Amino acid sequence: MKQPRGDQFPTDASKDVDILTPRSYVIAKEKFSIPPETNIYVLDDSGTEVDEEVFSDILEEKSDILWTIVNVLSVSDSPVQSSCTDTLSLSSHSSDSDAFVMSPKSLQTDDSSSQAKELVKRILEQKPGGEKILAKYAMTGEMKDRACRDLVSIVVAEMFDKYGRAPPMEKRAQYALGIVTLFPSLKDPYSKKGYREKVQQLEGDQCREAISLLKHTTDNEQTFLKMRETFQHRQKLIHDPEQCSTVLTVFPRFLDTKGLVVQDFDLLFGAETSSKLLEKWDFLKGKVIEQAKDLSKTPLLDHLIQSAEENTDEDDEVPGWDSDMASLLLLVYLLPPPPSGKKGAVKISTREAVDHVVKFHKSCRSLQEHSGPNQRRQPYILAVGTTRKHIHEYYIALDGDLLPCKGKSSLSAFDELFKAHYVFGISYDQALNGMYTFVQTTIYNIDVGHSHETPREHP
Repeated sequence: MKQPRGDQFPTDASKDVDILTPRSYVIAKEKFSIPPETNIYVLDDSGTEVDEEVFSDILEEKSDILWTIVNVLSVSDSPVQSSCTDTLSLSSHSSDSDAFVMSPKSLQTDDSSSQAKELVKRILEQKPGGEKILAKYAMTGEMKDRACRDLVSIVVAEMFDKYGRAPPMEKRAQYALGIVTLFPSLKDPYSKKGYREKVQQLEGDQCREAISLLKHTTDNEQTFLKMRETFQHRQKLIHDPEQCSTVLTVFPRFLDTKGLVVQDFDLLFGAETSSKLLEKWDFLKGKVIEQAKDLSKTPLLDHLIQSAEENTDEDDEVPGWDSDMASLLLLVYLLPPPPSGKKGAVKISTREAVDHVVKFHKSCRSLQEHSGPNQRRQPYILAVGTTRKHIHEYYIALDGDLLPCKGKSSLSAFDELFKAHYVFGISYDQALNGMYTFVQTTIYNIDVGHSHETPREHP
Protein backbone atom coordinates (compact mmCIF):
# COMPACT_ATOMS: atom_id res chain seq x y z
CA MET A 1 0.00 0.00 0.00
CA LYS A 2 1.23 3.50 -0.83
CA GLN A 3 0.97 6.71 1.16
CA PRO A 4 -1.56 9.42 0.20
CA ARG A 5 -0.38 11.94 -2.35
CA GLY A 6 -2.32 15.11 -1.78
CA ASP A 7 -5.38 17.09 -2.78
CA GLN A 8 -8.88 15.70 -2.54
CA PHE A 9 -11.75 15.59 -5.01
CA PRO A 10 -14.43 18.33 -4.90
CA THR A 11 -17.58 17.29 -3.10
CA ASP A 12 -21.22 17.87 -3.90
CA ALA A 13 -22.86 18.32 -0.53
CA SER A 14 -26.32 17.74 -1.99
CA LYS A 15 -25.55 14.12 -2.84
CA ASP A 16 -26.21 11.21 -0.52
CA VAL A 17 -23.30 9.29 0.90
CA ASP A 18 -23.21 5.54 1.34
CA ILE A 19 -20.92 2.54 1.34
CA LEU A 20 -18.97 1.55 -1.72
CA THR A 21 -19.96 -1.82 -3.11
CA PRO A 22 -17.39 -4.38 -4.35
CA ARG A 23 -17.18 -2.99 -7.88
CA SER A 24 -13.75 -1.40 -7.64
CA TYR A 25 -13.72 2.40 -8.10
CA VAL A 26 -16.50 2.50 -10.71
CA ILE A 27 -19.35 2.84 -8.23
CA ALA A 28 -17.66 5.83 -6.59
CA LYS A 29 -17.48 7.69 -9.88
CA GLU A 30 -21.10 6.90 -10.68
CA LYS A 31 -22.36 7.88 -7.24
CA PHE A 32 -20.74 11.29 -7.22
CA SER A 33 -20.96 12.10 -10.93
CA ILE A 34 -17.21 11.87 -11.36
CA PRO A 35 -16.29 11.63 -15.06
CA PRO A 36 -15.30 8.02 -15.90
CA GLU A 37 -11.97 9.18 -17.31
CA THR A 38 -11.02 10.92 -14.04
CA ASN A 39 -8.05 9.29 -12.37
CA ILE A 40 -8.83 8.72 -8.69
CA TYR A 41 -7.58 6.66 -5.81
CA VAL A 42 -9.08 5.66 -2.47
CA LEU A 43 -7.70 6.09 1.03
CA ASP A 44 -8.73 4.03 4.02
CA ASP A 45 -9.42 5.56 7.44
CA SER A 46 -5.71 5.67 8.27
CA GLY A 47 -4.96 7.77 5.20
CA THR A 48 -3.27 4.89 3.35
CA GLU A 49 -3.97 4.40 -0.34
CA VAL A 50 -5.68 1.14 -1.26
CA ASP A 51 -4.88 -0.35 -4.68
CA GLU A 52 -7.88 -0.80 -6.93
CA GLU A 53 -7.12 -4.51 -7.37
CA VAL A 54 -7.47 -5.28 -3.66
CA PHE A 55 -10.07 -2.68 -2.76
CA SER A 56 -13.04 -5.03 -3.11
CA ASP A 57 -11.43 -7.65 -0.90
CA ILE A 58 -10.69 -5.13 1.85
CA LEU A 59 -14.20 -3.74 1.63
CA GLU A 60 -15.71 -7.17 2.20
CA GLU A 61 -13.41 -7.85 5.16
CA LYS A 62 -13.82 -4.43 6.82
CA SER A 63 -17.21 -2.94 6.13
CA ASP A 64 -16.93 -0.12 8.69
CA ILE A 65 -13.96 1.69 7.17
CA LEU A 66 -14.27 5.41 6.38
CA TRP A 67 -13.14 5.81 2.75
CA THR A 68 -11.81 8.95 1.05
CA ILE A 69 -11.72 9.52 -2.73
CA VAL A 70 -8.83 11.61 -4.06
CA ASN A 71 -8.44 13.27 -7.46
CA VAL A 72 -4.94 12.44 -8.71
CA LEU A 73 -4.78 15.29 -11.22
CA SER A 74 -5.27 17.96 -8.58
CA VAL A 75 -2.35 16.79 -6.46
CA SER A 76 0.27 18.96 -8.13
CA ASP A 77 -1.90 22.03 -7.73
CA SER A 78 -2.75 21.58 -4.09
CA PRO A 79 -2.35 24.84 -2.17
CA VAL A 80 -0.07 25.32 0.78
CA GLN A 81 -2.15 25.42 3.93
CA SER A 82 -1.64 27.67 6.91
CA SER A 83 -3.00 27.49 10.43
CA CYS A 84 -5.87 29.88 10.85
CA THR A 85 -6.77 29.24 14.43
CA ASP A 86 -5.51 28.37 17.85
CA THR A 87 -8.01 25.57 18.40
CA LEU A 88 -8.90 24.20 14.98
CA SER A 89 -6.47 24.06 12.08
CA LEU A 90 -8.20 25.33 8.95
CA SER A 91 -6.99 26.45 5.55
CA SER A 92 -6.97 30.20 5.04
CA HIS A 93 -6.56 29.70 1.30
CA SER A 94 -9.65 29.59 -0.88
CA SER A 95 -10.05 26.11 -2.31
CA ASP A 96 -12.82 23.91 -3.64
CA SER A 97 -11.03 20.76 -2.56
CA ASP A 98 -12.73 18.30 -0.25
CA ALA A 99 -13.17 14.57 0.29
CA PHE A 100 -15.95 12.06 -0.23
CA VAL A 101 -16.38 10.13 2.98
CA MET A 102 -18.10 6.78 2.85
CA SER A 103 -19.00 4.28 5.54
CA PRO A 104 -22.14 2.53 6.85
CA LYS A 105 -22.43 5.27 9.47
CA SER A 106 -22.01 8.05 6.94
CA LEU A 107 -25.67 7.97 5.97
CA GLN A 108 -25.95 10.44 8.83
CA THR A 109 -23.10 12.64 7.59
CA ASP A 110 -25.26 15.19 5.78
CA ASP A 111 -27.50 15.62 8.81
CA SER A 112 -24.54 16.07 11.16
CA SER A 113 -22.94 18.59 8.82
CA SER A 114 -26.20 20.50 8.52
CA GLN A 115 -26.67 20.67 12.29
CA ALA A 116 -23.08 21.77 12.83
CA LYS A 117 -23.42 24.38 10.08
CA GLU A 118 -26.57 25.82 11.65
CA LEU A 119 -24.89 25.87 15.07
CA VAL A 120 -22.00 28.00 13.82
CA LYS A 121 -24.32 30.21 11.77
CA ARG A 122 -26.49 30.94 14.83
CA ILE A 123 -23.41 31.83 16.86
CA LEU A 124 -22.22 34.31 14.23
CA GLU A 125 -25.66 35.84 13.87
CA GLN A 126 -25.83 36.49 17.61
CA LYS A 127 -22.30 37.75 18.26
CA PRO A 128 -20.77 41.17 17.42
CA GLY A 129 -18.86 40.98 14.16
CA GLY A 130 -20.44 37.70 13.13
CA GLU A 131 -22.95 39.14 10.67
CA LYS A 132 -20.15 41.07 8.95
CA ILE A 133 -18.19 37.84 8.46
CA LEU A 134 -21.23 36.09 6.98
CA ALA A 135 -22.04 38.99 4.66
CA LYS A 136 -18.47 39.36 3.40
CA TYR A 137 -18.14 35.66 2.68
CA ALA A 138 -21.50 35.62 0.88
CA MET A 139 -20.21 38.36 -1.43
CA THR A 140 -16.70 37.03 -2.14
CA GLY A 141 -16.72 33.32 -1.33
CA GLU A 142 -13.33 33.85 0.30
CA MET A 143 -12.02 34.68 3.74
CA LYS A 144 -8.91 36.68 4.55
CA ASP A 145 -6.63 35.74 7.42
CA ARG A 146 -7.95 38.50 9.72
CA ALA A 147 -11.58 37.53 9.12
CA CYS A 148 -10.65 33.88 9.64
CA ARG A 149 -9.08 34.67 13.01
CA ASP A 150 -12.12 36.72 14.02
CA LEU A 151 -14.41 33.88 12.98
CA VAL A 152 -12.58 31.29 15.01
CA SER A 153 -12.25 33.62 17.99
CA ILE A 154 -16.02 34.07 18.08
CA VAL A 155 -16.80 30.38 17.70
CA VAL A 156 -14.13 29.18 20.13
CA ALA A 157 -15.19 31.75 22.74
CA GLU A 158 -18.73 30.44 22.50
CA MET A 159 -17.53 26.85 22.77
CA PHE A 160 -15.38 27.65 25.82
CA ASP A 161 -18.25 29.54 27.43
CA LYS A 162 -20.55 26.55 26.97
CA TYR A 163 -18.18 23.64 27.66
CA GLY A 164 -15.30 25.17 29.61
CA ARG A 165 -11.64 25.45 28.66
CA ALA A 166 -11.33 21.75 27.84
CA PRO A 167 -14.36 20.93 25.67
CA PRO A 168 -15.02 17.26 24.83
CA MET A 169 -13.34 16.17 21.61
CA GLU A 170 -16.69 15.49 19.93
CA LYS A 171 -17.75 19.08 20.61
CA ARG A 172 -14.53 20.44 19.14
CA ALA A 173 -15.17 18.28 16.09
CA GLN A 174 -18.75 19.53 15.81
CA TYR A 175 -17.72 23.19 15.84
CA ALA A 176 -14.90 22.52 13.37
CA LEU A 177 -17.29 20.68 11.04
CA GLY A 178 -19.72 23.57 11.29
CA ILE A 179 -17.04 26.08 10.27
CA VAL A 180 -15.84 24.19 7.21
CA THR A 181 -19.41 23.36 6.15
CA LEU A 182 -20.56 26.97 6.45
CA PHE A 183 -17.34 28.28 4.85
CA PRO A 184 -16.16 25.67 2.30
CA SER A 185 -13.11 27.72 1.28
CA LEU A 186 -11.62 27.00 4.72
CA LYS A 187 -11.62 23.25 4.21
CA ASP A 188 -8.26 21.59 4.55
CA PRO A 189 -7.65 19.41 1.45
CA TYR A 190 -5.13 17.34 3.37
CA SER A 191 -7.71 16.20 5.91
CA LYS A 192 -10.44 13.67 5.25
CA LYS A 193 -12.82 15.63 7.48
CA GLY A 194 -12.02 19.00 5.95
CA TYR A 195 -10.37 20.15 9.20
CA ARG A 196 -7.64 18.93 11.49
CA GLU A 197 -8.41 18.05 15.05
CA LYS A 198 -6.33 19.94 17.55
CA VAL A 199 -4.19 17.09 18.86
CA GLN A 200 -4.28 13.35 18.58
CA GLN A 201 -3.95 12.06 22.13
CA LEU A 202 -2.36 8.76 23.05
CA GLU A 203 -3.89 6.40 25.58
CA GLY A 204 -3.05 3.13 27.28
CA ASP A 205 0.05 1.31 26.03
CA GLN A 206 0.72 3.90 23.34
CA CYS A 207 0.78 6.66 25.94
CA ARG A 208 3.11 4.66 28.18
CA GLU A 209 5.43 3.98 25.24
CA ALA A 210 5.53 7.69 24.41
CA ILE A 211 6.36 8.60 28.02
CA SER A 212 9.15 6.02 28.02
CA LEU A 213 10.50 7.42 24.76
CA LEU A 214 10.43 10.96 26.16
CA LYS A 215 12.73 9.96 28.99
CA HIS A 216 15.47 8.92 26.58
CA THR A 217 15.05 10.75 23.29
CA THR A 218 17.39 13.56 22.27
CA ASP A 219 15.40 14.35 19.14
CA ASN A 220 13.78 17.76 19.58
CA GLU A 221 11.04 17.18 16.99
CA GLN A 222 10.08 13.86 18.58
CA THR A 223 10.04 15.49 22.00
CA PHE A 224 7.54 18.18 20.99
CA LEU A 225 5.37 15.66 19.12
CA LYS A 226 5.19 13.16 21.98
CA MET A 227 4.62 15.92 24.51
CA ARG A 228 1.66 17.10 22.44
CA GLU A 229 0.29 13.57 22.17
CA THR A 230 0.55 13.00 25.95
CA PHE A 231 -0.92 16.38 26.90
CA GLN A 232 -4.25 15.07 28.22
CA HIS A 233 -2.53 12.38 30.28
CA ARG A 234 -0.25 15.04 31.75
CA GLN A 235 -3.20 17.25 32.64
CA LYS A 236 -4.86 14.39 34.50
CA LEU A 237 -1.61 13.83 36.37
CA ILE A 238 -1.25 17.52 37.23
CA HIS A 239 -4.77 17.78 38.63
CA ASP A 240 -4.50 14.59 40.68
CA PRO A 241 -3.52 15.72 44.22
CA GLU A 242 -1.73 12.42 44.83
CA GLN A 243 0.36 12.51 41.65
CA CYS A 244 0.82 16.17 40.75
CA SER A 245 4.22 16.38 42.42
CA THR A 246 5.57 13.67 40.07
CA VAL A 247 4.96 15.49 36.80
CA LEU A 248 8.56 16.63 36.29
CA THR A 249 9.77 13.13 37.07
CA VAL A 250 7.37 11.56 34.59
CA PHE A 251 8.08 14.29 31.99
CA PRO A 252 11.70 15.31 32.57
CA ARG A 253 12.04 17.00 29.18
CA PHE A 254 10.60 20.14 30.79
CA LEU A 255 13.98 20.43 32.51
CA ASP A 256 16.12 20.53 29.38
CA THR A 257 13.88 21.43 26.41
CA LYS A 258 12.92 25.05 25.84
CA GLY A 259 9.40 25.80 24.67
CA LEU A 260 7.44 22.96 26.24
CA VAL A 261 5.73 25.21 28.79
CA VAL A 262 4.60 27.50 25.96
CA GLN A 263 3.36 24.52 23.92
CA ASP A 264 1.25 23.16 26.79
CA PHE A 265 -0.26 26.58 27.44
CA ASP A 266 -1.09 26.85 23.73
CA LEU A 267 -2.87 23.51 23.97
CA LEU A 268 -4.82 24.73 26.98
CA PHE A 269 -5.90 28.12 25.68
CA GLY A 270 -4.86 28.41 22.04
CA ALA A 271 -2.22 30.45 20.26
CA GLU A 272 -4.29 33.64 20.18
CA THR A 273 -4.63 33.79 23.96
CA SER A 274 -1.02 32.69 24.36
CA SER A 275 0.27 35.68 22.40
CA LYS A 276 -1.63 38.35 24.34
CA LEU A 277 1.15 39.62 26.62
CA LEU A 278 3.72 40.00 23.86
CA GLU A 279 1.14 41.77 21.71
CA LYS A 280 -0.25 44.13 24.36
CA TRP A 281 2.67 45.06 26.57
CA ASP A 282 4.15 47.85 24.45
CA PHE A 283 0.80 49.62 24.65
CA LEU A 284 0.24 48.95 28.36
CA LYS A 285 3.77 49.68 29.53
CA GLY A 286 3.47 53.45 29.19
CA LYS A 287 0.24 53.48 31.20
CA VAL A 288 1.82 51.37 33.95
CA ILE A 289 4.79 53.75 34.21
CA GLU A 290 2.59 56.85 34.35
CA GLN A 291 0.33 55.39 37.05
CA ALA A 292 3.35 54.28 39.08
CA LYS A 293 4.56 57.89 39.16
CA ASP A 294 1.46 58.79 41.20
CA LEU A 295 2.35 56.35 43.99
CA SER A 296 4.12 57.32 47.21
CA LYS A 297 7.79 57.34 46.35
CA THR A 298 10.35 54.90 47.73
CA PRO A 299 13.97 54.44 46.59
CA LEU A 300 13.24 51.11 44.88
CA LEU A 301 10.08 52.41 43.22
CA ASP A 302 11.98 55.42 41.88
CA HIS A 303 14.73 53.15 40.61
CA LEU A 304 12.21 50.89 38.83
CA ILE A 305 10.50 53.86 37.19
CA GLN A 306 13.84 55.17 35.95
CA SER A 307 14.75 51.73 34.62
CA ALA A 308 11.36 51.38 32.93
CA GLU A 309 11.95 54.73 31.23
CA GLU A 310 15.54 53.71 30.45
CA ASN A 311 16.90 56.68 32.35
CA THR A 312 19.29 54.81 34.64
CA ASP A 313 23.01 55.38 34.72
CA GLU A 314 25.12 52.36 33.75
CA ASP A 315 27.52 53.34 36.55
CA ASP A 316 24.87 52.91 39.24
CA GLU A 317 26.06 50.76 42.11
CA VAL A 318 23.07 48.45 41.58
CA PRO A 319 22.20 48.51 37.84
CA GLY A 320 18.49 48.30 37.21
CA TRP A 321 16.49 45.79 35.21
CA ASP A 322 15.77 46.39 31.56
CA SER A 323 12.72 48.47 30.63
CA ASP A 324 10.27 45.57 30.24
CA MET A 325 11.18 43.81 33.48
CA ALA A 326 11.19 47.07 35.44
CA SER A 327 7.75 48.04 34.14
CA LEU A 328 6.38 44.56 34.89
CA LEU A 329 7.66 44.87 38.45
CA LEU A 330 5.86 48.19 38.75
CA LEU A 331 2.65 46.15 38.61
CA VAL A 332 3.56 44.76 42.02
CA TYR A 333 3.51 48.31 43.39
CA LEU A 334 0.28 49.16 41.61
CA LEU A 335 -1.32 45.88 42.80
CA PRO A 336 0.48 45.26 46.10
CA PRO A 337 0.25 42.31 48.51
CA PRO A 338 -2.92 42.21 50.64
CA PRO A 339 -2.74 44.04 53.98
CA SER A 340 -1.26 41.90 56.73
CA GLY A 341 -4.43 42.31 58.79
CA LYS A 342 -6.51 40.58 56.12
CA LYS A 343 -7.58 37.04 57.00
CA GLY A 344 -5.04 34.51 55.75
CA ALA A 345 -2.69 37.21 54.43
CA VAL A 346 1.04 36.79 54.92
CA LYS A 347 3.07 39.71 56.22
CA ILE A 348 5.23 40.81 53.33
CA SER A 349 6.30 44.17 51.98
CA THR A 350 5.97 45.23 48.36
CA ARG A 351 9.75 45.28 48.09
CA GLU A 352 9.87 41.65 49.24
CA ALA A 353 7.04 40.74 46.85
CA VAL A 354 9.12 42.02 43.91
CA ASP A 355 11.71 39.40 44.86
CA HIS A 356 9.02 36.73 44.44
CA VAL A 357 8.74 37.58 40.75
CA VAL A 358 12.40 37.55 39.69
CA LYS A 359 15.81 36.92 41.21
CA PHE A 360 19.12 37.95 39.70
CA HIS A 361 21.88 35.35 39.62
CA LYS A 362 25.47 36.21 38.75
CA SER A 363 26.49 34.02 35.83
CA CYS A 364 29.78 32.98 37.46
CA ARG A 365 28.04 31.36 40.42
CA SER A 366 26.51 27.91 40.78
CA LEU A 367 22.78 27.49 40.18
CA GLN A 368 22.46 24.92 42.97
CA GLU A 369 21.30 27.48 45.51
CA HIS A 370 18.07 27.80 43.49
CA SER A 371 17.47 24.06 43.17
CA GLY A 372 16.98 21.08 45.46
CA PRO A 373 14.29 19.79 47.82
CA ASN A 374 14.49 22.79 50.15
CA GLN A 375 13.41 25.19 47.40
CA ARG A 376 9.74 24.14 47.18
CA ARG A 377 7.76 27.34 46.64
CA GLN A 378 5.76 29.21 44.02
CA PRO A 379 7.49 29.70 40.67
CA TYR A 380 9.70 32.70 39.97
CA ILE A 381 12.10 33.85 37.27
CA LEU A 382 15.79 33.21 37.74
CA ALA A 383 17.67 35.71 35.57
CA VAL A 384 21.29 34.68 34.96
CA GLY A 385 23.73 37.24 33.64
CA THR A 386 26.51 39.71 34.34
CA THR A 387 24.13 42.47 35.51
CA ARG A 388 20.36 42.83 35.82
CA LYS A 389 20.31 44.64 32.51
CA HIS A 390 22.51 42.09 30.75
CA ILE A 391 20.87 38.69 31.16
CA HIS A 392 21.88 35.81 28.90
CA GLU A 393 19.61 33.06 30.27
CA TYR A 394 16.24 32.89 32.01
CA TYR A 395 14.85 29.96 34.01
CA ILE A 396 11.57 29.27 35.79
CA ALA A 397 12.42 28.08 39.29
CA LEU A 398 9.72 25.60 40.29
CA ASP A 399 9.60 23.04 43.09
CA GLY A 400 13.37 23.00 43.40
CA ASP A 401 13.88 22.51 39.66
CA LEU A 402 14.96 24.95 36.96
CA LEU A 403 13.08 24.99 33.66
CA PRO A 404 14.92 26.81 30.85
CA CYS A 405 12.89 29.56 29.20
CA LYS A 406 12.37 29.58 25.47
CA GLY A 407 12.57 33.36 25.11
CA LYS A 408 15.67 35.46 25.56
CA SER A 409 13.87 38.62 26.67
CA SER A 410 12.58 39.52 30.12
CA LEU A 411 9.07 39.93 28.71
CA SER A 412 9.14 36.41 27.25
CA ALA A 413 10.44 35.06 30.56
CA PHE A 414 7.55 36.67 32.46
CA ASP A 415 5.17 35.29 29.83
CA GLU A 416 6.45 31.78 30.60
CA LEU A 417 6.33 32.41 34.35
CA PHE A 418 2.65 33.25 34.15
CA LYS A 419 1.94 30.28 31.89
CA ALA A 420 3.74 27.87 34.21
CA HIS A 421 0.98 28.37 36.79
CA TYR A 422 -1.59 26.93 34.38
CA VAL A 423 0.64 24.33 32.77
CA PHE A 424 1.51 22.83 36.17
CA GLY A 425 -1.73 23.69 37.98
CA ILE A 426 -0.12 25.95 40.57
CA SER A 427 -1.90 28.72 42.47
CA TYR A 428 -0.55 32.25 42.45
CA ASP A 429 1.84 33.37 45.14
CA GLN A 430 -0.46 35.01 47.70
CA ALA A 431 1.65 38.16 47.76
CA LEU A 432 1.34 38.46 43.96
CA ASN A 433 -2.30 37.46 43.60
CA GLY A 434 -3.44 40.97 42.65
CA MET A 435 -0.77 41.34 39.98
CA TYR A 436 -1.30 37.88 38.46
CA THR A 437 -5.08 38.26 38.46
CA PHE A 438 -4.71 41.55 36.57
CA VAL A 439 -2.43 39.87 34.03
CA GLN A 440 -4.80 36.91 33.76
CA THR A 441 -7.98 38.88 33.15
CA THR A 442 -6.85 42.14 31.56
CA ILE A 443 -4.02 40.90 29.36
CA TYR A 444 -4.74 37.23 28.60
CA ASN A 445 -8.54 37.59 28.93
CA ILE A 446 -8.76 34.31 30.84
CA ASP A 447 -11.87 33.76 32.99
CA VAL A 448 -12.87 37.42 32.90
CA GLY A 449 -15.50 37.90 35.59
CA HIS A 450 -14.35 34.72 37.34
CA SER A 451 -10.94 35.81 38.57
CA HIS A 452 -11.23 33.59 41.63
CA GLU A 453 -10.85 30.60 39.31
CA THR A 454 -7.06 30.59 39.44
CA PRO A 455 -4.98 27.41 39.33
CA ARG A 456 -5.08 24.96 42.24
CA GLU A 457 -3.19 25.40 45.48
CA HIS A 458 0.42 24.27 45.38
CA PRO A 459 1.10 21.20 47.53
